[in-house]
Amino acid sequence: MRNFILKAAVAAMLAVTACGGAQAQGTLRIGMTASDIPLTTGQTDNGGEGMRFMGYTVYDALINWDLSSATGPSELVPGLATAWGLDPGDATKTRWLFKLRQGVKFHDGSDFTADAVVWNLDKLLKTDSPQYDQRQAAQGKSRIPSVASYRVVDPLTVEIVTKAPDATLPYQLAWIMMSSPAQWEKVGRNWEAFAKTPSGTGPWKLTAFMPRERAELAPNPDYWDEARVPKLDKLVLLPLPEANARVAALRSGQVDWIEAPAPDAVESLKGAGFQIVTNAYPHNWTWHLSRGEGSPWNDIRIRKAANLAIDRDGMTEMLSGLMIPAQGFLPPGHPWFGHPSFELKYDPEAAKALMAEAGYGPDHPLATKILISSSGSGQMQPLPMNEFIQQNLAEIGIQVEFEVVEWNQLINIWRAGAKDPSARGATGMNYSYFIQDPFTGFIRHLQCNLAAPAGTNWGGYCDPEMDALFDQVRQTFDPAEQAKVLQKIHEKYVNDALFLMVAHDVNARAMSGKVRGFVQAQNWFQDFSPITMEP
Repeated sequence: MRNFILKAAVAAMLAVTACGGAQAQGTLRIGMTASDIPLTTGQTDNGGEGMRFMGYTVYDALINWDLSSATGPSELVPGLATAWGLDPGDATKTRWLFKLRQGVKFHDGSDFTADAVVWNLDKLLKTDSPQYDQRQAAQGKSRIPSVASYRVVDPLTVEIVTKAPDATLPYQLAWIMMSSPAQWEKVGRNWEAFAKTPSGTGPWKLTAFMPRERAELAPNPDYWDEARVPKLDKLVLLPLPEANARVAALRSGQVDWIEAPAPDAVESLKGAGFQIVTNAYPHNWTWHLSRGEGSPWNDIRIRKAANLAIDRDGMTEMLSGLMIPAQGFLPPGHPWFGHPSFELKYDPEAAKALMAEAGYGPDHPLATKILISSSGSGQMQPLPMNEFIQQNLAEIGIQVEFEVVEWNQLINIWRAGAKDPSARGATGMNYSYFIQDPFTGFIRHLQCNLAAPAGTNWGGYCDPEMDALFDQVRQTFDPAEQAKVLQKIHEKYVNDALFLMVAHDVNARAMSGKVRGFVQAQNWFQDFSPITMEP
């Protein structure tokens, strides 16, 4: 752990001394899949896309992601903390110390200090604090379930104590954005007012904000990492939730870049000179299944049958190749994949046999309801993809009714849980997941005490054997040994068919040929600082 702290400190020093500051070049307009501008106060809504465009742009976390490479998985790097690790004198392995970056200022000019870190944790976790914000807490509290307490040690040191030994804490804290306490005071201690003139420490400043219409960001010339001072004059975000509308906006020149282009438009966009940029990244596209009383998904035969009924190669063809067929919850070749014995393949006859064993079939179908969205961050092309699954499942005797809701509404239902009335009796929901670290990739979905609304275990799954594996991950601080435990977890995910595992996205973007300097990281988040626009 001490070596890790040393490496983090060296990386921080190199980042600070790196050269940068090129002259700003142009305006980049992006068509998002979200139907609204993400929450601007720090902890964003609209899923991973919200964090991509309004989290890691305007704000920083104590620990950031390295988004500089397209060729390898992203790793954690120093953000507002230059070093972190367990207190060597703490035998319980629960006391962490974070050394903060000196000289960092918020956009309003106030200093970033240890007091600001505690203030920001209070805004999410301490319901009686003046700055507690229910909207941000709804997005951030479930990201840091291990945090038991925290305090200022000195102006540049923060102590965070976990409820039990937890090697995944750094990954959890990478989700927590730091807002300016001074700006909150300046605008009258009002988060609604703060949302209009927010202040973080990030490389971009929000300069204009029109809900459901647009947001405009400008470079922060005083950003602490000179190498990441943006090269653009302006970044404009436009909500365009419908795929064909995004394509039309790109063709007409209304925007320069769109997320998730309609697959059937990809070849014509290429022919018209637009860039199509893809890369593998830690993402899956699943149905999260309810394990509540009466749910048909409590029967492993039905779960396995559904997974065997999906023609993933056919779906790949439908999406013009813009997906990787799922062989598990993680993509094939992942170091945590392991050796599951249940093979995810298209085998409708085997699926029908399992359904018959469970008492169902085409002549005696099982009826169920699934929640889906019409668009959203990481949701790919949810309407045609879910209709494709609906047809596959009908062939083996599962009749699916869809309840279509707006993406942010689906997120709220996900946080409330399958038992909540907002789920409207659905036994599953189509949800795409960030699977880059042990906590967000595995633990939060299935740990017993994280069943919604206490956490984001939407389906209410609970298995002591799985919980024991999760505990083992937290208590294993050696990465190689931890990877072995993670393989066992993934094998159980697949062998027990705990999700309907369909696809892995390739993070497709379409953009004007004028866009230069973008490096598509293998991450849900991206760095917009190196980008320029050719005149």
